[in-house]
Amino acid sequence: MRIKSIALFATVLVPSLVLASGAEHHTVTMWDSDFKYRVLNFAIFAGLVYYLVANPIKDFFRGRSEGIANRLKEIEEKLQATKDAKKEAEANLLKAESKAEEIVTDAANEAKILSSNIADKNSTALSMMEKQALDKQALESKKATRTTIDNLLNDGFENDDIAIDEAKVVSLISKKVA
Repeated sequence: MRIKSIALFATVLVPSLVLASGAEHHTVTMWDSDFKYRVLNFAIFAGLVYYLVANPIKDFFRGRSEGIANRLKEIEEKLQATKDAKKEAEANLLKAESKAEEIVTDAANEAKILSSNIADKNSTALSMMEKQALDKQALESKKATRTTIDNLLNDGFENDDIAIDEAKVVSLISKKVA
C-alpha cells in the first residue's frame, strides 16, 4: 500500500517539476518541444496502470484457467469413471453370456436325462403291461380249459345213455383242448 501511494505521489509531482518552465521563448523543434515529457508522462501512466491493474488481471486469468483446468479434470475423471463402468458392464455381460450358455447346456443335459428316464420308465411299464397281458391271457386260457373240461365232464356224467370209458374221455378232452 505504501508503494502505491509513493507511485501516485511521483505521478503527480514528477510531471509538475519537469514541465515547469521559464517565460522565455524558444523555437519549437521535435526535440525541444514537450513531446519528450508527454512520452515520459505516458510511460509513467502506463507503468502505474500496469502496476495497479496487472495483478488483478493476472489473478482473474489465473483463476479462470484454474477453473477451466479443474472442470477439465472433473470431466476427465467422469470420462474415466464411465470407461471403467463400461468395462465392468462388458465384463458382467460376458459373465452373463457364459452363465446363460451354461444354463442352456445344463437344461439340455437335464432334458436328455429326464427324457431317457421317462423312456426307461415307459419301456419298463410297457414290458410289465405286456407281461401282465400274457399272464392274463394264460390265466384266461386256463380258465377256458377248466370250464371246457368241467362242462364236458359234467355233461358226460349226467347223460346215462352214453357209456364212457377212459380212452374215450381222454380222446374227447384232447379234442376240446386242441
